[in-house]
Amino acid sequence: MLAEFRARLARSYWSLVLLIAAALGTALLALLITSAALITVWVGLPMFICSAVALRAFAGWHRWWAGNQLGRPIAPAYLTLGQDRFLARGLVLARDPSTWRDLSWLLFNSTLGIAVLAGAVTESVLGLVFWWLPRSALLTVYAQLVRLLLTPGEHARLAQRVQHLTTSRTDTLDAQEAELRRLERDLHDGPQARLVSVGMSLGLAEEMLDGDPGQARRLLAEARQNNAQVLADLRDLVRGIHPPVLSDRGLAGAVEALVLTSPVPVQVHSTLSGRLPAPVESAAYFAVAEALANAIKHGQAERIGVSLTTGVGVLRAVIHDDGVGGAHLTPDGGLRGIQRRLAAFDGTLTLSSPRGGPTVVTLELPCA
Repeated sequence: MLAEFRARLARSYWSLVLLIAAALGTALLALLITSAALITVWVGLPMFICSAVALRAFAGWHRWWAGNQLGRPIAPAYLTLGQDRFLARGLVLARDPSTWRDLSWLLFNSTLGIAVLAGAVTESVLGLVFWWLPRSALLTVYAQLVRLLLTPGEHARLAQRVQHLTTSRTDTLDAQEAELRRLERDLHDGPQARLVSVGMSLGLAEEMLDGDPGQARRLLAEARQNNAQVLADLRDLVRGIHPPVLSDRGLAGAVEALVLTSPVPVQVHSTLSGRLPAPVESAAYFAVAEALANAIKHGQAERIGVSLTTGVGVLRAVIHDDGVGGAHLTPDGGLRGIQRRLAAFDGTLTLSSPRGGPTVVTLELPCA
């Protein structure tokens, strides 16, 4: 009896809250219409962008409520506004199919939706007064209408997918260009400079071979040492491009070899069976290496764990540490670099790092 009363009271509460929200939505609809009418005037564009962003939040709240009411979450499919100029954001909002779907729903919600919610409020209040009446059904009908009108269509999902692929392609090209610049810089400052030194030492040794054999011998020894250092630098560069151990032992073996030189104890747990596609192994290896470097450098961790598993066509790598926490994604940070690397493969990065720790970085890569 008490549970039934609470359920009816909750439905009455939500019916009233949604009715008030629908009335506020009418004001938002009027603001959108006004901004569209003033779009040729400079004040119209800022009004449209602000009201369209508010519409996203307003529709998102209704998606959340309807998903909880029906037990089936409703995922949005909005285009990302990014950090472009104000005008560019307005163009993104205008060409986003989800904006027009939200606007159609808002028109319904401000007219027929108010009528349905008014009936739901009346029905809910009567259900509290007259206990023998059945529980209100109009609120469920309203939730189903919200789900029907706010569920993204294939066109919206396709537009979101195209934007994601365009962004990931741009990030990948930028990352490749930065990697080429890094290799050029490393070659110039390392092996190239040492090879010049080797050549100079050999030239001087050749000139002193007859007059001062001892000095020539010392120059040859110095050239030999520089040559050994050049070979070591080249090996480091090769490992930075594609570690040979990755080709020989696979992802699990390469990660185990990577942590041998770590100043912090790292425990690796792997359930991988067989080899994965080479591009996936390479992307996962460097992502794990970057996450470990962040944990050691910034996390002040005393112990780190790495878990490598595969699900249904997905490689999952989890890096967790007992450090100070507080990690977050920054535009030029290492974690953002990992995110860009994974985006090229439709991979994702999930970060959980509360203050005081622990920090958990979860990497997922499609590997089917």
